Amino acid sequence: MTTTTELTPLLKRLKLGAVLNTLPERVALARRDQIDYASFLQIILTDEINRRDHRRLELRLQRAGFEQTCRLEDFDWSASITLDRRLLDAAFSLQFLDRNEHVLLVGPVGVGKSFIAQALGYAAVRAGHTVRFVHADDFFRAMAQARVDHSTDKTFRSFLAPDLLILDDLGLHRMTQQQSIDLYELVIARHRTASFVITSNRAVDEWLGLFDDPILGNSALDRLANASYQIVIEGASYRERLSPHRALLDGLDAKEVVDPQTAG
Repeated sequence: MTTTTELTPLLKRLKLGAVLNTLPERVALARRDQIDYASFLQIILTDEINRRDHRRLELRLQRAGFEQTCRLEDFDWSASITLDRRLLDAAFSLQFLDRNEHVLLVGPVGVGKSFIAQALGYAAVRAGHTVRFVHADDFFRAMAQARVDHSTDKTFRSFLAPDLLILDDLGLHRMTQQQSIDLYELVIARHRTASFVITSNRAVDEWLGLFDDPILGNSALDRLANASYQIVIEGASYRERLSPHRALLDGLDAKEVVDPQTAG
């Protein structure tokens, strides 16, 4: 019977069964380098801590509901867009989360608002925060369905739970009376207790017109606007640069310039 076989039930009872995946290699390393018992135990426990930290990160990312993994370092800064990098850098310091403040990303379609919002969410998750990404229309649909299912309180609390709630594409259309109430109550409930990142194709000063009730709109927007970084992104569509159609055309244009057969 090997040492690993004898350790298996003990490690599993202590919920350390994953140690078995790397134990043979670690034992071989210890024998080769003549590692003392205390150092060997430290290596094994460090492996387990790293594994658990990685697993927790994966679970938080999965629960966040991102459409894709977005990181700020992967953003294409050669795109024809403009924004205030000072504000963006301040947002990515994540200090707004500690102060329960917000980030509002506005600009035309396709300039990278959703990418940056999800990159902020990704950075927040890596920093240990809970995050939820949801399209604004999906929030409204979830609340409408909850009224049918008699689960309004439970559903609403699920949007209050994360440290950071990312509402994507707010303002695609004017809100109904109930949607206005739902958004107002969400803003009021999270104000000064948790943070939003909100993206919209409309400027912040146009948001009031989206509310069915201007009084509710004023109350909600006053809280959002006066406790937020407002980052305006301007320029051509970021998505167009990533399209296979554009990539093909750019490739053909480049070939026309350098191909000696066409040059002659």
